[in-house]
This record gives sequence, structure tokens and C-alpha cells, in this order.
Amino acid sequence: MNQQEIIRKKRDGADLTAPEINAFVNGVTSGAWADYQTSALLMAMFINGLSPDEQSALTGAMLDSGERLDFSDIDAPVADKHSTGGVGDKTSLIVAPVVAACGVAVPMISGRGLGHTGGTLDKLEAINGYNVNLTTGEFKQTIKTCGFAMSGQTAEIAPADKKLYALRDATATIESIPLIVASIMSKKLAEDLDALVLDVKTGSGAFMRRFSDAKNLAEALVKTGNAFGVRCEAVISDMNQPLGKYVGNTSEVYECVKILRSEADDAMQPTLELAVELAARILVLCGVADSVQSSKFKVQSSLDSGAALEKFRHNIELQGGDPTVCDQPENLLDANLIKAEIKAETSGFVSEINAGAIGECVSRIGGGRIKIEDAIDFAVGYQCEKKIGDEIRRGDALGVLYCRRENQANSIREKLTGAYKITTERNANDARLIKEIIRGF
Repeated sequence: MNQQEIIRKKRDGADLTAPEINAFVNGVTSGAWADYQTSALLMAMFINGLSPDEQSALTGAMLDSGERLDFSDIDAPVADKHSTGGVGDKTSLIVAPVVAACGVAVPMISGRGLGHTGGTLDKLEAINGYNVNLTTGEFKQTIKTCGFAMSGQTAEIAPADKKLYALRDATATIESIPLIVASIMSKKLAEDLDALVLDVKTGSGAFMRRFSDAKNLAEALVKTGNAFGVRCEAVISDMNQPLGKYVGNTSEVYECVKILRSEADDAMQPTLELAVELAARILVLCGVADSVQSSKFKVQSSLDSGAALEKFRHNIELQGGDPTVCDQPENLLDANLIKAEIKAETSGFVSEINAGAIGECVSRIGGGRIKIEDAIDFAVGYQCEKKIGDEIRRGDALGVLYCRRENQANSIREKLTGAYKITTERNANDARLIKEIIRGF
């Protein structure tokens, strides 16, 4: 099919047929479409939107652009969890071993952090020796052996998505719900899943800052997953402040290991709460538990008994990492870092936190990346001392920055301080961590 005619049709607001969308995706994968033609059609899709039929056709075409995994030889339900990304968002490292300990196989294909959001692969690589670049054979064998594997996307899975995402990033066409849905679901559907739980973030540190946008995305993701035969639910969770106690790759792994060891302090409780919610919903969708409440008891039992910790230890061994972090999580932390307290300039109550600004600050000192090829300093990070609603006095620590050099702290101190809004009265806004559950249609 003629590229110009397909571009012109969408430019003028008409719906594309499934064969036209297939021709587009096949052309992107094969290189028959030039980057400027692909970018032109993406912009037309961004501006004019996609109908439900177009979105479904695009998801299917992107899914079919590569190979699909086959777990039919694994005698267990197969499920995964996906997050739209946030600051301090580390629940995958808890959810995967917990769910595996409860009898569900988890093929977790994850991504890297970009901008103010963290990535699961970066956190895992903070564990010395941990290999996130598994072949398909290694990936399947790891799941068969310990119940879950965590790896990056291979070149064979949804290859069209990799090219399309890079062009969307370069042409400011990321913020399109149909394109986001096609990107996420084409990769997740390739995992041969029985069930998928989606953690859709909303707030200052989220990709979808407005709740209405997050809800629209959550509904579209769930509807698409169900249409392709995967039982789906979405949890819309708060990202108006960093999740849990730490932001930064090594320190977030430390927090997760402490939780798996049943040693979570109060600041880590939101991470535990969200992880339990996500894991429990996976078990219900897989038929392992009859209700969310009974599922939560099962999840908590896997934590209390140490079964989830042992799954994590076994996985680290299989993927080449140092399993002693499960026994001595403090060994993850770098004692040579500079500690810089970020202090409140006024007294009152913390009414707002710009989570995105905190994530950007950690990224600026090496804890994240602006471009996907940027190197990361796993050790640097931020410890959240105060949360929304906390009372504070002038000079109290809002948080602690862990960095390499004093000038790094000085360069972002003002931005970190400015990320906190302190008022004379407590904020009466909705502070719930879990905002809404979107169930299957």
C-alpha cells in the first residue's frame, strides 16, 4: 500500500483499516517506511486519535511484528505486572517473588528508567553481577527453576515498538493513550499471559498527572488486554509523592529486601501496601485465591514465612547476581557517599510534594538518564523523611540526599527544597495510595 495515501487518509481524520495499519507496521519493521514517513503518520495519529478498532489493529500488528513466548509447558498460571512508571516505584522486586512463592509463573519483561522515572532493569543491575540480558531459552529456564525471571525486551519481541517509541520520543508524540496502549500491550501480550495487573500512576511524579487521564489509560489497557484473551485489572495509584522511603537504584533494592525480610519501617509501608495489593489481584485473576482479602492473607504469609525472600535469593543466583544481599542488605549501600540534609525553610505542614522534581534531581546527580544510552550511578539517591500531611518545623530534614560530591548537592538543593510546599494547615486532599480499581469489562 502507498505510504503517502495512508498518511493522507489519517491526516484528514479518516479511520485506517486493519490492512492499512498492518502495512504501516510491517513497513516500519522491514525498513520500507522512511523515518520521516513513520513520524508523519504518528503525528497524524497523535492529533486525530485512533478509534477502538484502529487501536486494536495497531496493538495486534505490533504484537505480530515479532515472536511470542510460549509457556504451555509450564504447569502453572502465567501472569505479570506492569507499571506506567513513577518515582521510587519499586514494587516489581517484591511482587514477582511473592507471586512466584504462591504458585504463579512470572515472565517479567521490564524496561529502563528515563527522565524522572526509575526502571526495574536499572534497579536489578544495582545487584552485583545480576544479568538482565537473558536469551529466550535462559528466560524460560529461569522461570521453570524458580518461578520468575526478570529481563529486558529482546530484539525479537514487538520489534516495531522499539522503532516507533524512539520516533515518538523524538517527535513529541508520546502522550497519546492509543499509542501508549499499543506500545505496552504489544509487549505484554507477547508473554503468553493468563493474567496481567497494571499499576497506572497519577500525580506530580507520574506520566499521567491528571486522574482523568490515568483512568482513561487504565480503562483502555484493561479493555485491550481482555479483548486479546488476557484477564486484566488496573490499579490507579498515587504518585503525588515518591513511593516509600527511597529514590535511587541501590537504595530502592535495599528497601525491597528489607520488606522481603519483614523488616520494613514506617516509611516503607506504602511500598509494601501497594505491592501486596498488586500481588493479591494477580492471584485472584489466576484463580489461586477466591477473593482479594483471602489473597492478601496468602501474600502476607509468603512474606512472613520467608518463602518470597527465598524465591528472590534463588532468582538472583540464577541470573548471576550476589545472593548475599538477601542476608546482609546493608552491603548494597555505598558508605563513601556524601549525606546532605535538605532542610525545611518554614514551619507548618507538608501539603504538596513535587515527586517529579525529586526524581529529576536524583537523575541529575547520576541516578537516572536523560538519553537511554546514558550511564547510571546506581548508588546515589534520596531518602524521603517527610510525607504529605506531616508536621514540620523550620530546620527539620525534609529528606537526605546521597551523592558523590558536595557541589552535586549544592546544584540541586534549591530545587529539592522547592519540591515541598509547606502550609499552615494540613492538606485535606485525597491522600489515598490506591485511588481506584479498574476491573475487566
